[in-house]
Amino acid sequence: MLAPMAGVTDAAYRIISRRHGAELAYSEMVSVAGLAYASEKTWELVVPADEEPDIAVQLFGAKPEQFGPAVVAIQERLGSKLALIDINMACPARKVLTKGEGAALMDDPVRAAKIAAACVREAQVPITVKMRRSRLAGSVTAPDLAQRLEQEGVAAVAVHGRSATQLYTGQADWSVIDAVAERVAIPVIGTGDVLSAAAAVDMLTTTAASAVFIARGSYGNPWIFEDARALLAGQQVREHKTVDERLNALEDHLNLLHDLGGHMRKARSFCAWYLKGMPHAAEWRARSVQCETFEDFIRLVQAVRYAAKTYAHDMTV
Repeated sequence: MLAPMAGVTDAAYRIISRRHGAELAYSEMVSVAGLAYASEKTWELVVPADEEPDIAVQLFGAKPEQFGPAVVAIQERLGSKLALIDINMACPARKVLTKGEGAALMDDPVRAAKIAAACVREAQVPITVKMRRSRLAGSVTAPDLAQRLEQEGVAAVAVHGRSATQLYTGQADWSVIDAVAERVAIPVIGTGDVLSAAAAVDMLTTTAASAVFIARGSYGNPWIFEDARALLAGQQVREHKTVDERLNALEDHLNLLHDLGGHMRKARSFCAWYLKGMPHAAEWRARSVQCETFEDFIRLVQAVRYAAKTYAHDMTV
């Protein structure tokens, strides 16, 4: 599944991931406070595009009384397109932690339980929670918290094998997936360092994970989902994609962002991901950050394609 990522998993990103085999795709983090104030900017993060069959919406906040109304409002607006609602108890960003949100809730299990209960009480869809190994390095609080949330009616938990203070440094501890699974009967979703299709299969086959979140592993690599599914079925896949395949996917992504009315400056980030490893990649990335309009980005793709064909038509990266 495509994991929720702030500033990344907009509609265009979700659609290209679904086109390439993602079983489910999550929204960016959605503020319950923003929904409480009926912010249209916040609602833009929630409402799926027409092509999306469904969406999982991830909420964050610290006030239990804001979660119940948010669940009701989302259900009313999305209807049958709402697959589930996830509660973020994993975000390590300082601006989130200082408000008692995200991973800070791991150190406040009473509040975390109240938030989960408020959502479950109003929900007509499954309520899930994403958490980390712990908030502070050196401790493991996820199993206790998962057990408490299961008692509140949470349908599944996702566990990232790092503490919040680690951010994304070091190596994710996959053993925490098993530690949580030993304490709960609900499904456990594994996440952390799933940077390749092989890693996704490895997590599914060597841990107690019932499903796998793919986050940074999808950067410039929407094929990771279909490749993981193929590997799991015993099929062989090509680890490296041709330049043409990568540029075609980049062009698809650009078209989606443009057609869905997204801000084209967002393309600067994902252009760099698709261009990584190509000949003269540094030069192309430098040009991409100067692009402003859809036409600028398409011209860049055409220039890279022309240069790549003169270098090696079937080159893989």
